[in-house]
Amino acid sequence: MNEFNLNMHTARLLMSEPFFAALSRRINKVSSTAFPTAGVRVNPETAQFELIYNPNFFAKLEDKQRLGVLKHEFYHLVFEHVTGRRPDNVDHRTWNYATDLAINSHIKDELPESALVPGVAPFEEYELGLSAEAYLEKLKKDEQFQEGSSKQKEQSGEGEGEDSNEGSGPGSNEDSDDEGQFDSHEGWDEADATTNEIAKERLKDFVKKAAEEAQKASNWGTVPADCRKEIIARLQTFVDWRNVLRYFVKTSQRASKRSTVRKINRRFPYIHPGKKITRQARIAISIDQSGSVDDNMLEAFFAELNKLSKVATFTVIPFDTRVEESLVYEWKKGATRKTERVMHGGTCFDAPTEYVNSHNFDGHIILTDLMAPKPKTSKCQRMWMTTRYYAQRPYFKTNERIIAIDV
Repeated sequence: MNEFNLNMHTARLLMSEPFFAALSRRINKVSSTAFPTAGVRVNPETAQFELIYNPNFFAKLEDKQRLGVLKHEFYHLVFEHVTGRRPDNVDHRTWNYATDLAINSHIKDELPESALVPGVAPFEEYELGLSAEAYLEKLKKDEQFQEGSSKQKEQSGEGEGEDSNEGSGPGSNEDSDDEGQFDSHEGWDEADATTNEIAKERLKDFVKKAAEEAQKASNWGTVPADCRKEIIARLQTFVDWRNVLRYFVKTSQRASKRSTVRKINRRFPYIHPGKKITRQARIAISIDQSGSVDDNMLEAFFAELNKLSKVATFTVIPFDTRVEESLVYEWKKGATRKTERVMHGGTCFDAPTEYVNSHNFDGHIILTDLMAPKPKTSKCQRMWMTTRYYAQRPYFKTNERIIAIDV
């Protein structure tokens, strides 16, 4: 029997999947019997993405399952699981389970029986369609999962505090006592930071081109609507918002005119007085200080404002469900300030909007996690600043500009 060659089958398997087919053409396929099942990684030497697969594993699968495995691995790439999305202080195994549960929610009927699927034992209490981060929180609170994790560590001989990469994906070793996963996550952390950054930019280009092909063909295949939305959101260019602020300030400027005989009127010299024009912009920056905005995010906001004070003077409006006027202050151009939390309540965007509307500002920027209902209309132009995570998951829809920063 000839060894199964995935490259010879990929085009046929992805014939009705334009998005995944376009992505697949840009991913190297590497056959290896040393790899138990299949997995994707960044090659630490070349910064290229690779899908490593065991030909014996693929040979045993039906076409439907082979396609499901391919889509599963490509989803890992698209959602940046391979290039460092894993939260800090979370072990490999728990994060691996969380990412697989999130992906398999969308392709649950296309996978080998060993796949982790929400609603199926041992995760029968888990609902379908959550994000990897949401499944992660569930796993942290799942006593049965945590007990199984501890047991496996004891059997594998891992020491306390050790963050081993060997067998990091549950089921990544065919001899493992840990069941429930058909793919391997070995190699996710092999590339260094520089290589990962190169790979991220490369992947963004790959996904963008694949999305363009799917949109051009008006056919995304089986990619569900919510996944398409997230894919497109990830392709948005997150510009340096200091440059956006400069433009925002410029377009918010209004002209203050007054007559003066010291300036010659160009149209009617020495007949009518000239005009002295002062261009200025009164910019309000509202800082969400509700409990959902953690200290790290607040520090990131103040760090950006310290840089932005080199560009303009602005009025700072702390808020939660209200605006306390005694806490409003002017941040002078060139001044620096320390992070300060002065409120701890809920969130209501109507409060700062009403304040700005009643105080004749020219522009309004709200620094927030976007986790509250859409506010009333602003009388001046308004934009929003948040982290990349929340920019991709806004609580409400808006046509106003949303700028994202890293935290």
